[in-house]
Amino acid sequence: MQQSLFDLQTMPSSSNDYHVLPATEKQIHFALEIALRTKVELPADVRTDRQKLSRWIEDHKPHMRQSKFSNYPSSKQVAFAERIARMKRRNVPQHCFRDKTMMSKWIDGNL
Repeated sequence: MQQSLFDLQTMPSSSNDYHVLPATEKQIHFALEIALRTKVELPADVRTDRQKLSRWIEDHKPHMRQSKFSNYPSSKQVAFAERIARMKRRNVPQHCFRDKTMMSKWIDGNL
């Protein structure tokens, strides 16, 4: 049995949140840990939406302490840069190994 386009447009939809992804268990667990540590309430409406929960976590997670190695590129970033350097038969500049921003710029410039 086919419905006309008019019938489909006038039918009430049960929900308009088909684009909202539910929060993952891991995400909820992490948010609850943050809420306990910081003694901040985790709103119930945030628990059901992955994007809202992600924003809440970003806003409330404790900031990591800075160390002298905080600005160094990650091992994956270094490996990727070295792979590019081998393909292009050139070296990655030494200053890039001490600054993740410089490494990122070098990678972007050599892709």
